[in-house]
Amino acid sequence: MFMKSATTEFQQVLDKIEMRTLAYGDNTLMSEFRLGKGAQLPRHSHPHEQTGYLISGQMQLTIGDETFQVEPGDSWTIGGDIEHDALVLKDSLAVEVFSPLREDYLP
Repeated sequence: MFMKSATTEFQQVLDKIEMRTLAYGDNTLMSEFRLGKGAQLPRHSHPHEQTGYLISGQMQLTIGDETFQVEPGDSWTIGGDIEHDALVLKDSLAVEVFSPLREDYLP
């Protein structure tokens, strides 16, 4: 499967957080997130493993009981059912991959 970036629109997920699906297969889904400064991703968990890469910006990411200052070039993996949250310190752009497939993120 090939997807051109212009084929999917960003959707508002939370205040100051937008997401679009870039590509997906039978077992994984890759998304791009635009995160505005001051956005807060509330503490939550889901059954999907989540691996991310910060392209630009800066965030404070908490995975379980550990908090990290995430800067461009940094990456992370959050195991399924692990609680996590984030505070966006600068306008940011991130790419994340979910497994198994997140059906709620399908275009």
